[in-house]
Amino acid sequence: MGRPDLNRRQLLGGLGGLFVAGSFGFAALGTGADALAAGSQTRVRYWNLFSGGDGYNMIAMLDAFRKSTPDIAVKDSTLQWGNPYYTKLAMAAAGSRAPDLSVMHLGRVAGFAPGRLLDPWDMDLLAKYGLNEADFNPALWKRAVIDGTLYALPLDIHVQLCFYRKDVLKKAGLLGDDGRIVPVTSTQEWFDVLKAAKKATKSGLQTLGLHANDQNFSWWFFVAFYQQLGGTYFDDARTQVTFDEDKATQVLEFLRQHVTDGYAQAGAADAEQFINGAPFTWEGNWSVPVYNGAKIDYGATPLPPVFGTQATHAESHSFVLPHQTDRSGATNEAAHRLAAYIVKNALVWAEGGHIPAYRPTLSSAAYRRLTPQNEYVSAMDHQATEPKVWFAGSTGTLASRIGPVIAASNLGSAKPDATARRMKSVLEELLVMKNPMDGRTAAQGGAS
Repeated sequence: MGRPDLNRRQLLGGLGGLFVAGSFGFAALGTGADALAAGSQTRVRYWNLFSGGDGYNMIAMLDAFRKSTPDIAVKDSTLQWGNPYYTKLAMAAAGSRAPDLSVMHLGRVAGFAPGRLLDPWDMDLLAKYGLNEADFNPALWKRAVIDGTLYALPLDIHVQLCFYRKDVLKKAGLLGDDGRIVPVTSTQEWFDVLKAAKKATKSGLQTLGLHANDQNFSWWFFVAFYQQLGGTYFDDARTQVTFDEDKATQVLEFLRQHVTDGYAQAGAADAEQFINGAPFTWEGNWSVPVYNGAKIDYGATPLPPVFGTQATHAESHSFVLPHQTDRSGATNEAAHRLAAYIVKNALVWAEGGHIPAYRPTLSSAAYRRLTPQNEYVSAMDHQATEPKVWFAGSTGTLASRIGPVIAASNLGSAKPDATARRMKSVLEELLVMKNPMDGRTAAQGGAS
């Protein structure tokens, strides 16, 4: 399918403004870091995977850190998003060429050989620079801990959202007195909403952008609705698959119905259609700057709780310490200081759509004034995440194996019940495989 997150990156590149190419270039060159390094006492090498609007916002935070902390020079490099990034990071950590600090999707941490390819965070240093466990959502913090040790420092969660056009929904009678979409608590209510919205939609536009043929979005949406049903994947010991085929079939039938009933068009340009007047699209929160830039009247909520329980798919950008045989001293402390600064000063990051992990920012008046962020902030407390196993995480083995199977069901080339059986089979195959990163078995602990 090409780059796993092509829709997202094309969207940011095509619609996110003229800063994209420039921000990527600045990040790769370090935004003047080489000039700063000459007169600085300590230099931190920092790798990230942020291009587009995310890259622009990360650069702003790095520049603010440089201004406030001139004794530390940050040499930042932006690498290609997805598996190329993780492959290079693993090779660097294994070959004693690792950067001092890097970004990692939290779902990938369990598989990145904590203790061999990743070094643990020094809790005393984090506390010295103002960060403690109490500053984070407990569920988010728990995901960052492996075998009782913190290996990731969360910066945010980024979630899948239901974006809606207020002008279309108002015409369809689907806006409440508060100017937000009417509550939806069942699959029937959701399809009733779609039916009413379709009648108010301009000819030629789909009702819902679903990314029905995209393996990553298909998997993310499944994770959300499967968790709404209380579905699990493995037992606590990671020795048995507990995947519920009946619940999975319910979710697959629900997703498929959007296509069969004509509300979603496979292969449609979902973001462009939404900007042109389609009433709904399901997208990641990274689309907020794009839709803000398009100056349309819209809102965004977590994915609808159609199975009765709030849960929307969430991943997290986090900071990690790639393994270094001699990690210590001023450089290591500077890496902790840089990460802590960004986590604590991430309002500009939140303006890009992400939900900040740092609770004081999350509860601040400045954050609560952001629109539509203040409409979906509750997603922090209703995270639907992938299982904590080595083969999970953004663009990981699990998504690449199961995502296409779900997409086939969405498009009608496989029946939902047969798809559920195939998904369980894939989970059974992966569970007995060994993690190629460290040679240990797939069991990594954590919540199912």
